[in-house]
Amino acid sequence: MELNDLSYKIIGCVYQVHSELGPGLLESTYEVCLEYELLKAGLMVERQKPLPVIYDNIRLEAGYRIDLLVKSQIILELKSVDEIAPIHKAQLMTYLKLTGLKLGLLINFNVLQMKTGIKRIIM
Repeated sequence: MELNDLSYKIIGCVYQVHSELGPGLLESTYEVCLEYELLKAGLMVERQKPLPVIYDNIRLEAGYRIDLLVKSQIILELKSVDEIAPIHKAQLMTYLKLTGLKLGLLINFNVLQMKTGIKRIIM
């Protein structure tokens, strides 16, 4: 599946979760519900996937975790905040750099209209 088609399918699942739950819940609630929707849509998803740092050719566990990794191709970084801050974008960009992946979606569920809560980050 092409990245654009995959991201379109993911965003459909995001809208479904937001439509059911609305804004104002904990990030962890959206995470488990979105994982369920993605699995229901037939997508392979890993939740809270550890992300090591390679330093001096040594693999180090630094405590980083990807919220959701879909088909080993797209990173989903979930938030439930008043507004996305530059540090949130930087976090996703770092995850993309560490994994070598090209596309990430920064998703803030704490919005009235989901279209304002989705940011595509392409590396």
